[in-house]
Amino acid sequence: MLKHLHIKNYALIESIEVDFTQGLNIITGETGAGKSIIIDAMSLILGERADTDMVRKGAEKAIVEGIFDISNNKKVLQLLKESQIETDNELILRREVSNKGTSRCFVNDSPVQLTLMKSIGDLLVDLHGQHEHQSLLHSETHIDLLDDFAGITEMVIQYKNLYEQLTNEIENLKIFEMKELQLREKKELYELQLKEINNVSPVVGEDSQIETDLKILENSEKINELAKTFYDFIYDSDESAIAVIGKARKILEQLIKIDPSLENTLNELDTANDVIKELAFTIRSYISNIEFNPQKLEQYRTRLGQISYLKKKYGASIEKILEFRDNILKELNLLENFGSELHKISENIEKIRNNLSQLAKNISVKRKNAAKIIDEQIVKVLSELGINNSRFETKIFNSSIKNLDNKSPFVRIGKECFETNAKGIDTVEFYISTNLGEDLKPLAKVASGGEVSRIMLAIKTILAKSEKLPLLIFDEIDMGISGKIAQVVGVSLKNLSNYHQIIAITHLPQIAALADSHYLVEKIETKERTATYIRKLQDKDRIYQVAKLLSGTKVTDASLKSAEELMNYKQIKR
Repeated sequence: MLKHLHIKNYALIESIEVDFTQGLNIITGETGAGKSIIIDAMSLILGERADTDMVRKGAEKAIVEGIFDISNNKKVLQLLKESQIETDNELILRREVSNKGTSRCFVNDSPVQLTLMKSIGDLLVDLHGQHEHQSLLHSETHIDLLDDFAGITEMVIQYKNLYEQLTNEIENLKIFEMKELQLREKKELYELQLKEINNVSPVVGEDSQIETDLKILENSEKINELAKTFYDFIYDSDESAIAVIGKARKILEQLIKIDPSLENTLNELDTANDVIKELAFTIRSYISNIEFNPQKLEQYRTRLGQISYLKKKYGASIEKILEFRDNILKELNLLENFGSELHKISENIEKIRNNLSQLAKNISVKRKNAAKIIDEQIVKVLSELGINNSRFETKIFNSSIKNLDNKSPFVRIGKECFETNAKGIDTVEFYISTNLGEDLKPLAKVASGGEVSRIMLAIKTILAKSEKLPLLIFDEIDMGISGKIAQVVGVSLKNLSNYHQIIAITHLPQIAALADSHYLVEKIETKERTATYIRKLQDKDRIYQVAKLLSGTKVTDASLKSAEELMNYKQIKR
């Protein structure tokens, strides 16, 4: 629902603020006052093309802002969520058009692309008249309207889910078959690689240990030389540590004879001597274990070379090599079991296809039954709206398939197979003829102006309870009608406003009299400039304006009385 509209510096509009209400909002005013300018400006925040010529003379930019209540509009709320735009059930759409040709779009004060604004507008408003926001003229919307009317929306959602399962499984089948071909081409290579890795059978951590052992083997002579030199220094030479300690002990013994307080020092020296002896024995044992083994050295070098070769081919570490081997094993095992896997997928495809086929049949039957009801009722309403001898037909098309391809998402109904998509096997389009003897034509190709608006009104009247768009705007819906037909059009709009917020421009008193809220558009000259303004009328002013529509410029007592009678007209709901 549109709660508030602000327009600034657009064409003849300097600045207007208007609050709209639920129900039937009627806009009236003299010809040329600027009623349609307001609708044109409103179309900007619905994503329509901006014309810089509409920026008011002397202004830098035109601004149009609308505030909508979207608390019950799940589609808009979902779109905003997907677009990461925060909202608290109130939506602010703003469009700025500069006199230099630039245009900026804002949703809840966040700058957005025009395409997003248009997508939001398509879910908020249907604009009927000399405008592009006419969802019923887009044939792709017809199937959804029919499904809503038939009450099968949940069935179609169920169908969509099954259809997605079918297409996913078909895609899996294609991927599996392609993978089988690829694996068969690589089988010999995989087997060779597996044999190459298994012939070496590297163990995690083995390379590090070999490198350590190899370093020792390669330096065994130097190690032996250094170890022996060390042993000589501490134990086996005339000037070794043990020999020096022995000489030092003799001197210390002499000192103790003179000064017994050094007795403890002698004990410490003996302890040091024992430590050095233990160290000497350890080194001697180490020397005895030093291996001079050229054959083992070559084995280590060969083994390390094999592991290094595998690393270059299959991974930078033994862990990576073993991971590569495991993946090859999985692929080869998969190749061995491809037949059974493909059979499982094919069986699942057929199971889903059978369920989908039954659902497609049920949905199509319900659509055809609902189409008959819609066609009869719309023709009846069109006649009441002054379009006699009209014909309306909801055409349902589908395409059968002769050359079957199990890798396509077709369905079987009886002995025939049909192309399908996420909404079923049907394509739906509304056709109409408004003149006797004329052929039925797609709704998108019908005449323009008031006739289009009345056709839209008739369709909306029948589909009202199921149509999801919250706001319908009718510009000049009364073109070419008067009298009794005008009364019927007014009642239809009034009844439609029970399900939608309606904003309608009219020149007819029969329609204006039924308004829940009545707005007057006036063109006023001030400071040598002309400006368009809009104001909401109170009861007394409403009566006067309806009387003015009845009698023209001069309002009489009789026209005022007639206006009151029209406004107290007891509408009868269909």
